[in-house]
Amino acid sequence: MNAIKNQVQLIGNLGKDVQLLSLDGGRKLAKFTLATNSFYKNKEGEKVQETQWHNCTVWGKKAETMEQMLRKGSEVIVHGKLTYTNYVDKEGIKRYNSEIVVQDFMTLSKKDESPL
Repeated sequence: MNAIKNQVQLIGNLGKDVQLLSLDGGRKLAKFTLATNSFYKNKEGEKVQETQWHNCTVWGKKAETMEQMLRKGSEVIVHGKLTYTNYVDKEGIKRYNSEIVVQDFMTLSKKDESPL
C-alpha cells in the first residue's frame, strides 16, 4: 500500500480577497485565509460552531487564477500540503507559523463551478 504523505484537503470560505504578489523574476505568489467550520453539541445540548482559520499560499498561474476568480466569502475546496516555518521577531522571540501550500483548488461558488 502506498502511503499518502502530507496531504491536506479543506472546504471553507475565504476570509478576505486573495492578495497577489509579484516577486523578483516575475514569479507570482498569492496569499489568503480560509475559514473552516465544525459543529458540536456542548454539555447543555446546544449546537456550537467552531471556526478554524488557515493561512494559505499558492504559486504561479494558479495564484493569478485564484486572484481573478475568488473574493472574500467565496467557498472553495483546496488541496495541498501543510508546512511549518519559524522566525525570530523584533523582540527576539521565536515564532512559529503553519500554512497550507495549495496545489489545486475548485470553487464551490455558484458563478463558476469548473475545476482548475
